[in-house]
Amino acid sequence: MSMLERELDKKSAVNKMRSLYLAKPGEILIKEDSAARKPEHDEVKIKLLYGGICGSDIGVFKGKIAHASYPVTPGHELLGTIIEKGSSVDAAVGTRVVVQPNSYCDECGQCQKGKTNLCLNKKSLGVNTDGGFAEEFTISSKYILPVPESLSDERAVLIEPFAVVVHAFKQVNITKGTSVAVIGCGTEGQLAIALASHLGAEITAIDINEDKLNSVFAYGNIQTSTPDAVTEKMKFDVVIEAAGVSQAVEQAVDVVKPGGSIVLIGLTAEATLPILKIVRNEISIHGSIIYHFPVDFAESVQYLSLPEFVIEPVIADIVPFNEYERAYEAAVSGQYAKIILNFKEDSQK
Repeated sequence: MSMLERELDKKSAVNKMRSLYLAKPGEILIKEDSAARKPEHDEVKIKLLYGGICGSDIGVFKGKIAHASYPVTPGHELLGTIIEKGSSVDAAVGTRVVVQPNSYCDECGQCQKGKTNLCLNKKSLGVNTDGGFAEEFTISSKYILPVPESLSDERAVLIEPFAVVVHAFKQVNITKGTSVAVIGCGTEGQLAIALASHLGAEITAIDINEDKLNSVFAYGNIQTSTPDAVTEKMKFDVVIEAAGVSQAVEQAVDVVKPGGSIVLIGLTAEATLPILKIVRNEISIHGSIIYHFPVDFAESVQYLSLPEFVIEPVIADIVPFNEYERAYEAAVSGQYAKIILNFKEDSQK
């Protein structure tokens, strides 16, 4: 290759980037494309550092989310660095940020009530609009939150999924001595265990996977049980349902104390519930979807910034972007908590 050809090749590489491309359910590959567009006005261009694979990413991959669009670039748990910005952006180039991946219009009735998580015009990155599993992407600065320098990348990438739990816990009162059952010990379940443990709760983790149950002991003095080993005597003030299956919702009603509360984080289409029992026992059932931004993200940062807050076990593996097939295979298996894609340049060598 001549010197001129090498220079042309370098210039071409500068104007290109790679991203994951989900053509249809089950068909994912790395695609080389034009570099992310130049940011305008309130926008920023972000160079991705880490991207977490979420349950909804798996749902889109499997074709199990009805409102998903294809083809699509997946990914919404995103940590990166601002590399370029529009004229009206205050954040400096070089700032590490996390992304709030659900748009809101600020105009509909729900937004006017401050419930932007219920926006009637909401779009979600990686589901029904292109996500961020790309070397770089451009987004409105309305949806970014700067990350403190003291927070490691490994903790910072958990801000978005942990904000789901922070928001959910606002539905109930969990303090020292509160008995809490967490059904489902995937990512959100483990994050719920971590927060409940930090708040001093007495926790029982319930899951069908023995390996996941063994992993929760890292969060403190946690009791564990498989669903079929739960006894009539096991009753709880608060039950967090994070499995996302009908049996878990039904078991939540079985194990909650009279006057107790259930928070549903998992997404299952339907379940059969004993309404008479719910009414006579004054059981409160709360649905909780995503979070309020930026307040729940900011509270997530506060917890994650505490050295004594145990969160590290939730990350099962950090996989180079180039090995996306291995990462997705692990995430799809359901055997692990959080799988992270590493987009840092040194991880690709």
